[in-house]
Amino acid sequence: MEQMKNFGKVAVLFGGKSAEREVSLKSGAAVLAALRRSGVDAHAFDPAVQNLQAIADEGYDRAFIALHGRFGEDGTVQGALELLGIPYTGSGVLASALGMDKWRTKLVWQAANLPIPDYVLLDEHSDWEAVTQQLGLPLFVKPANEGSSVGISKVKALGELHKAYLEAAKHDKLVIAESFIGGGEYTVAILGDAASGGEQALPVIKIEPANEFYDYEAKYLRDDTRYLCPCGLDAAREAEMQRLAKQAFALIGGQGWGRVDFLMDEAGKPYLLEVNTSPGMTDHSLVPMAARQAGISFEQLVLHVLELAGVNK
Repeated sequence: MEQMKNFGKVAVLFGGKSAEREVSLKSGAAVLAALRRSGVDAHAFDPAVQNLQAIADEGYDRAFIALHGRFGEDGTVQGALELLGIPYTGSGVLASALGMDKWRTKLVWQAANLPIPDYVLLDEHSDWEAVTQQLGLPLFVKPANEGSSVGISKVKALGELHKAYLEAAKHDKLVIAESFIGGGEYTVAILGDAASGGEQALPVIKIEPANEFYDYEAKYLRDDTRYLCPCGLDAAREAEMQRLAKQAFALIGGQGWGRVDFLMDEAGKPYLLEVNTSPGMTDHSLVPMAARQAGISFEQLVLHVLELAGVNK
């Protein structure tokens, strides 16, 4: 009963109306069940069918954001909760909006001289041949403001680039072409934030998709994607990746929790790929996996994230 006294009535926000709704429904259901198992007075709240004003009207004390993608991870819900005066989990308005925008995140990291893959912004007038000459083949094309690999394509030949652009442009007017870095995919979960002094990088996970790349299917539907934790890196390299993840998260103003994704080249150099400010909490999700490796149960993880909820971030 102690948790109920501490946290009051908690709204678990999940579902929503982004392209990642189905994943969010799974994340939210897992979070809701874990909170209830811990004795928290937690309730399901789907912003796609309930007006956010109801969070204030119905006496909620906190919100656990288990929304993914637009209208949940991009600063919009965070701003609404700020106006309502409801403490919420994760990053504030600026970091959420920035983290959702892959291009502007890259600009911030570039300004701090952090390593990122070479990239080009695409539009309908792009010189496709010049893009492939600059970035090489294969390369990746992705919408700048979607998560969960929605709209992403791996381009292996010049003739495929325009088609890949059109697919990404269905999801966002801002489209990025990015060079291929083939030494492995890794991710680092962050708990806490630099401002509070309680920031912690969890053990690194190596991702080995069975298909072409770590796409939506590999993330959520397939059972043959391999996740290695321990990741196989030596202690010094793992520590360097964790340090870089914390630096990258702090630069966008990340708070509470998040996940930073990396690519590594064949020489073992890590490159920052993107940041996720509202990570998945499904049975395939990476933050719970890293937490388990660090000796943190799913229930402990969820309670810790909720404990870090605040306003005026």
